Parts: sequence; C-alpha cells; structure tokens
Amino acid sequence: MKISYNWLRELGRITLEPHELAEKLTMIGLAVDSVERLGDDHILDFDIGSNRPDCLSHLGIAREAALLDQGSLALPTTAPVEVDQPAHEAAAVQIDDAVLCPRYAARVVRGVRVGPSPAWLVNRLESIGQRSVNNIADVSNYVMYEMGQPTHAFDLKRLAGAKIIVRRAQHGEQITTLDGFTRELSTQMLVIADSHRAVAVAGVMGGEDTEIGAATTDVLIESAYFNPRSVRTTARQLGLDTEASYRFERGADFGAQARAADRVATLIQEVAGGRILKGVIDAYPVPVVRDSVHLRTSRIKQISGLDVTIEQAARILGALGFTVEVLPAQGELRAVAPSFRVDVSREVDLVEEVVRHVGYDLIDQTLPPSTVAGCFLPGEGARRAVRHSLAALGFDEAISFSFVNPETDRTFSPSNRGRIVLANPIDASEDEMRSSLLTGLLESVQRNFNYNSRDLKLFELGRVFDAPGSHGRPVERESLALVVTGEAAIDDWRGHRSLDFYDLKGTVEALLDIFDVKGFTIERASVEYLHPGQSCSLVLDGFVVARFGRIHPRVAALFKYRQPVYVAEIDFERLLELEVRRAAYSSIPRLPATSRDVSAMVPDTVLWGNIESAITGLGINEIDSVRLFDVYKGQGVPEGMRSLAFRVIYRGDGRTLTDDEVSAGHEKVRQLLEHKFGAQLR
Repeated sequence: MKISYNWLRELGRITLEPHELAEKLTMIGLAVDSVERLGDDHILDFDIGSNRPDCLSHLGIAREAALLDQGSLALPTTAPVEVDQPAHEAAAVQIDDAVLCPRYAARVVRGVRVGPSPAWLVNRLESIGQRSVNNIADVSNYVMYEMGQPTHAFDLKRLAGAKIIVRRAQHGEQITTLDGFTRELSTQMLVIADSHRAVAVAGVMGGEDTEIGAATTDVLIESAYFNPRSVRTTARQLGLDTEASYRFERGADFGAQARAADRVATLIQEVAGGRILKGVIDAYPVPVVRDSVHLRTSRIKQISGLDVTIEQAARILGALGFTVEVLPAQGELRAVAPSFRVDVSREVDLVEEVVRHVGYDLIDQTLPPSTVAGCFLPGEGARRAVRHSLAALGFDEAISFSFVNPETDRTFSPSNRGRIVLANPIDASEDEMRSSLLTGLLESVQRNFNYNSRDLKLFELGRVFDAPGSHGRPVERESLALVVTGEAAIDDWRGHRSLDFYDLKGTVEALLDIFDVKGFTIERASVEYLHPGQSCSLVLDGFVVARFGRIHPRVAALFKYRQPVYVAEIDFERLLELEVRRAAYSSIPRLPATSRDVSAMVPDTVLWGNIESAITGLGINEIDSVRLFDVYKGQGVPEGMRSLAFRVIYRGDGRTLTDDEVSAGHEKVRQLLEHKFGAQLR
C-alpha cells in the first residue's frame, strides 16, 4: 500500500525525514518495502499485515508516526455546512440483515456539478497510484485512502423510491457492476437495493444503474460497515477484488461511518458545489460495545522482559486511541480499544502495543532460565532416525505446501476420500488440503527438471488430511513419501546405472529396519497412479503400510516427465503406533556357517518374497538366512521366465554341521522350488 509523506504531515506533526520514518515504522511492525521520491513528495510502500486494517489509510499510519515522533494527530475536517432541509425527507435507509450489515450511514447532497477534479485532488490520488475518474468518485476514493473507510456515491434520482434497502440477493438476481460485467448473485450475498432491484454488491462494487454521470445533480453518499466474512466470500465467488473489499474483509472501523459521510459531503461541496442536507441518516440497530481489557505491568515483564511503568503504558495506549483508566494501586490499567482496532481483545494484545512502541530492540536476546527438563515429543526419536537414515542414503528433504490443486491431488488418493476445502484460499487454484504428500513432492521434481537437475532422491515427512471425523475437525495422519529418479551414481568409474524399482524397495525395507518391523510381506498391487507390473504394496498385520513403484505413464505425462520416476508413500503414523520391541542380545556365533548357492529359472509371476518366506517356513532350524544376489532376464532365458541366484546359509546351534546334514536340508529346499514354484534348477 502506497502512502504519501506529505499527506501524512497534514494529518500529524511529523518531523522525521522520510527514510528515518520508514525505518522506525518498520521497527514497530509496519514494514516499509521502499521509499521513492516523487516531485516534492516521498511515497512509502507498506506491506501491512492482515491483522492491521486500521493502517490501510493515511490516518492510521499518521497515528503511529505521530507517537513515534512525539507529535500530535490532526483529524480530517468533518464539519459540513448544511441547509435546513432534513436528509431523511429526501432519502430513507432500511437494513433487512443486521448481521451482515450492522450499520449503514447516508448523506444527501443536492445540486452538485459533476466534472473533472481540481489539480490538487488529481495529483494527490495519482501519487499513490489511483487514477482520477470525476470529482465525486475522486472524493470517495480520497476519503477511503485518508480515513480507511470505503464510501460509495449513488445518483439519488436513479434510486427507485429514493430508498436504500440492505438485503440478501434474491435467487437468480443479476446486477451489472461498474466494470461493465453482468453478474449473477447468490442468496448468500449481501446487496444494496432500491425499491425495485439491486444497485450495488455490498462492500465490493457499485452498479451501473445508479452510477454517477455528467447529468447527476443529487448524490446519496453511502458509508457502511459490512460483515468481513460476508464481503470476503462474495468477493471471492464473484472474482472481484477491489480496494473497498480489501478493507472491508479485514475489518473496517465500525465507528467511522458518520464521520466518513461528513468528510465526503464536505469535500464534495468544496470541489463540486451543492447543498448538504441536514443530518446523517444513520441506521445502527444494535450498536457495538467493546469490553474493557486489563493490562498488568507484571504481564509486560513476563512476556517481554521489559520494565515498563503503568504510566508509560497508559501514554502509549492513549496516543494510539485507546480509552485508558490507570489503576496505580494495583499496578495495572483498564483500556477500551477504539472501534478501528478490531485486532485488540486480550491482555496480550495490549502488551504487544506497548512493547512495540517501547522498542523490540530493547528485548534481551538471552532466553530466560528454566528449571523444566526438556524432552522429545512422542515419536520424535523415530522421526529423527528416519531423517538421518535417508540423508545417509543420499536423500534430500523437501517441504511442500499443505494447500494443493484438487485435480492434481485426486490423482494420488481414492475417489471416495473426503475433501477439505479452504474457505479463504491464498490461491484459488490451490483450495484444498492435501490428501497425499506425492502432490507436492512430484511438483518439486518437476521444478528440478525445469532447472536441468535430473538426478534426484527426495523425501517428505508431513501430515495429510481427510474429511472431518466425529469431532467435526479434519482427520490428520502423518505420512512419509519418497521419490527417486535419474542416475544412481554420477561419474562412477564402474559405469552409469539408473535408479530403479529395487533401489526404492531397498530404501523402504531399510526404513522398516529402524522400527524393527518383522513379518511384513511385499505383494503385487494395482495402484491407479503406478505403472502396472511395477507397483507393490507392503502389508503388515493385514494393513497396507506402504505403496511404491514406478509412476504411471499417464501421471508422468501430466507432469511432463521424460524419464522414469519411482515413488513410495508410507503410512508413517501406523509405524509410530507399533509396539516397540525390547532389544534382545545374543553372543556372536563362534562356529562357522555353511552356505549353498541355488540358481533357478522361475516364472515371472513368482515373487522373490514368496520364495524367501516358503524356504524360511520349511521348519529347518539350521537355516540361518536366505539372500538373493542376482536376477537375470535375457539371452538364454525363455520368455516369461527369469533366472534367480540366491544363497542359503546354514548354521548349527553350538556345533559345526556335517556335510550330510546340510545336504539333507538343502534337498528339501530344491524340492520346494520344483514342486511349489515350478522352478527349473540349473
């Protein structure tokens, strides 16, 4: 938001130079991105947080600057010269929905002359990037940038019945807004209507039917307070983001309506002539009353470590517009926040106001001492072990947004999975909470590919979200996702090899070793986003704990991948829920083991995991382990078959096995392979 330095000086006694003022404002939480010279003026470009709508105006910034410079604030002149005719005889205001519009004030000015604005008004608006329209519209914009209260001017003669009705839109109702587009409204949207039709979208934009034009002579000035959530929802649904909606949806000043109407009427009379009718038509059914908040000096000390007197705190809050009552005996004060400070409701909010003007730079950087012993959160040890193990395997950790594009996210989750839709997304194209980590992880791969980084091993440990459960809140689960692609070893003297399915499978098994998981099986699986024949599920105690494999060509085309990409997604929360086994130690074997190698051709449909489980399940106590060391398909191997080479290791319990004992056990292994798996032994 752009602020004119000269304009600030008209509203407050400010002696600080522009760059010095910008630095001090930044130090109290009102960040100034840049200061640019413009003629005899300087323009300060602010980045105002969404919690400070009071500073979306020159008056709000001037209030803060005056306190910094120990100056005073000069409020804009709001003393219109009125005629005797009462305004309520010329127009009427009716609020049908006081929840969405608690207050609506109106002023009437007759006999205006619409035309170009005077040079001072044009220059003032153009200096902050607002183009001039005509003298009536320019005054409305001027007051919004000056006081922070959006206003709107209607051609009174084009208002049917000379009446304003604030109501919800009717089903199928349409309005042509000032930008020339005809928009269909929903019954959840608030409109400003006359006796016949909607003439403005409340808090967002006016309509063409009552637009100020060259023939306009009588003006009705709108100055209202609208429900922030209603304005925000309407603006998003209509795709209309205006300067007015930007302020209303963050929380306007609910006490400024009459003052802003007076200010607009005064300036219109100055630049366009006319007669201001007597009084403000102020529809305010249920006035808003703010509760007082107590502030203790002990609380300031506890939070910030600063020693601030109650008198010093009272001076700061008073200068910021708070109504303050000092209670010196108790070492505290009682303050009522002004109507423009919608962000203040608790003692800690008052602490922040005081501390930022005392000076954040005075806070001691040393952490206060604590007698409480720290400890890891549940599962934190496992999370650290996983991160360290993956880093040792050459993986880099990725952190992606929890907000995702719905179409992309649905690619990696079941169609019947519940969706968590954001009510106010930062980006309209990313308006859901992720149901899979793969959405963000594969977008990271795509960005790396765009920068010609094609050898990647990434992982992400984070939360995914499902539809609300019985408690009404979204169900969150912790998940772990992996992705590998490109060369396995770059510039290796032994040659190049691409990362493949088995690299990913080995990583998944290594992670299970961290949790000491036994008894799992790896099974062929049909996963929609994975390549048929190159996808598996890891099953533990009847539950699918992980799915992994090569990305399906359809998904690869979606991300424009030109090389194989392998992914895995692990239900990390289920791993954390596993019972931790006590470590059992045994002595290192003193006697040597004996091994037998097996080379066999087996059908492609036979999984190595099934062979390994069958061998260990023979009940031969002397079998210590079974290790696969070679898989071959190619010349000399029939179609539909593959050659496996593995080693069976035998070890006796406290004695050395004889050759006959090993041969007898190994014969059972050979018979199992031939009879159960149709293996051809070589």
